[in-house]
Amino acid sequence: MNLIWLDDFLTLAASGSFSRAAQERHMTQPAFSRRVRALEDWLGVVLFDRSTQPATLTEAGEWFRAVAQELLTRVAGIPDQARAVADASSATLRIASTHALSFSFLPGWLRGLESRLATWPGQGSGQGSGQGPGPVQLISDVMQQCEALMQQGRVQFLLCHGHDQVPSRLDPASHHSAVVGHDALLPVSAPDASGRPRHSLDGAVGKPVPLLEYSAESGIGRLVRALRGSALAEAATQSALTAHLASVLKTMALDGRGVAWLPRSLIADDLAAGRLVAAGGAPWAIEVEIRLFRPRAPLPRAAERFWAVVEQALEPR
Repeated sequence: MNLIWLDDFLTLAASGSFSRAAQERHMTQPAFSRRVRALEDWLGVVLFDRSTQPATLTEAGEWFRAVAQELLTRVAGIPDQARAVADASSATLRIASTHALSFSFLPGWLRGLESRLATWPGQGSGQGSGQGPGPVQLISDVMQQCEALMQQGRVQFLLCHGHDQVPSRLDPASHHSAVVGHDALLPVSAPDASGRPRHSLDGAVGKPVPLLEYSAESGIGRLVRALRGSALAEAATQSALTAHLASVLKTMALDGRGVAWLPRSLIADDLAAGRLVAAGGAPWAIEVEIRLFRPRAPLPRAAERFWAVVEQALEPR
């Protein structure tokens, strides 16, 4: 039997018209009729009463309609089931992370989990596995793309900045998260000769303050626009440059081109060395969380083991 015959059968069962069903299947009516007849020959029963207009299902046809729908549904799910079986034995962790956290937070965070992972009971052994997290496949990208990878099931975890007042675009019915760290988004500028900010958001007079802004794909930009957009709209500012990477905006800020909101975790050394200074008072800063998202659906054993260690070490959300 050819699976195409099942689609032919269901199309004809829905319309009752051989000519209309043939058109929907993009073929001639004689060729379509031959395929329906081939299915009936294979089953050894007549599925349609052709003496009526439109054609109607026989009793056997009514029974087979439910069977055909179930078969097609099961066949469509086979690739996902096959991947699930393959993933169940996979030791590779697939993590998407925003660019800034890939550089500033992820390496140290993973290193901090290694000792816990090394003593976590091995699968079915009852003893410590003696291993760290195992192989990690890291995809570093902008927030919008990381969210897409998560929604498509191409990664198991997503590491990103978050804030309670700015909901994630991941459906909470199918994803949840743990708070694995804290950070702050700070408006900074290169200093002038006296060590004061070359560009300042506080009491700006004269020409507008140049802003180094994030593109729509950026998660940090999403947070800044949602939480400080209204205040910026009332301030004397103008857009000087737009990019989706915090590292690019950091370089431009160091070059004195404007004010950028940058993660404290990314610029701690620059602040300590005086290469960057605060470009606004405390009200302009944004305290944020660092969150690890995962699907609510079960993950492969290695990923579930990793998540259990994360939950043991940190506060889940």
